[in-house]
Amino acid sequence: QVQLVESGGGLVQPGGSLRLSCAASGSISSIYTMGWYRQAPGKQRDLVASITSGGSTNYADSVKGRFTISKDNAKKTVYLQMNSLKPEDTAVYYCSARVTITGQLTQRNYWGQGTQVTVSS
Repeated sequence: QVQLVESGGGLVQPGGSLRLSCAASGSISSIYTMGWYRQAPGKQRDLVASITSGGSTNYADSVKGRFTISKDNAKKTVYLQMNSLKPEDTAVYYCSARVTITGQLTQRNYWGQGTQVTVSS
């Protein structure tokens, strides 16, 4: 089916930068939306940023001006450039995608396994 593999997480100091990648693979016909969510300990999973097939982006207020979402259609990959990182950004970051599978018309949501981002000095 559809696989979403995240990479790029790790430990960074406050004020540092990190770039997350998420590559989609499988029998994908169309990708409508890709996005990043995060979940901190004891918190709900919240949207960080998303991007549509047309390039329209959306960001959580807490990351506006610091994070940038982008994509490479040929590679079926979405990126999240995170700058000026703060300790409050510490969380597990999950990649998501709304896609249609080859030969089907129904749109379905898929999730990656998550990658840990820790911001600490």
